[in-house]
Amino acid sequence: MRDVMLETPRLVLRRFRPEDAAPLAAYRSDPLVARYQSWTAPVPYDAALRAVQGFAEGSPDRPGWFQYAVELAAEGCLVGDVGVCLHENLMQAEIGFTLATERQGHGYATEAVRAVLADLFERRGLHRVSAECDARNARSARLLQRLGFAREGVRRRATWIKGEWTDDMLFGLLAPDRRAAEGTDRGV
Repeated sequence: MRDVMLETPRLVLRRFRPEDAAPLAAYRSDPLVARYQSWTAPVPYDAALRAVQGFAEGSPDRPGWFQYAVELAAEGCLVGDVGVCLHENLMQAEIGFTLATERQGHGYATEAVRAVLADLFERRGLHRVSAECDARNARSARLLQRLGFAREGVRRRATWIKGEWTDDMLFGLLAPDRRAAEGTDRGV
């Protein structure tokens, strides 16, 4: 199994390893990180270890979820993860991302998601990538829009999570729209 899958100037996106369980448990136990996510903090080490083992068994080339470990190259430490759910038709996917609180605000999530999108659209030739986030999660919504995703709608009070109904913001990115956004972003 290939460990390193994608690289950026500051990050390595790779398969999860057993030693990632402790840092995964740490950042997923942070109430600020868990607030808009499906899990509840704290995340015990044994649950994180089981998750890491499951993540490591996945394949980014098969339908279903695959979780990339996001490692800060200079420090060799796990700072987050990016999940991709490849559709059965292999032409579309859903994406999600999580970053440790102390690593937020440095552009790491944008860099990681941009690398995954490049792989999905350029190497694999996907037609569409979708994402959704809690409507209160303005930072995630801005990240998606910065990368060219169009806001496609809101499902009002559609998700029961942590004792309350929440709205879901829906986003989509088509291959030609991504090319246009990347050209604009790079000054082309």
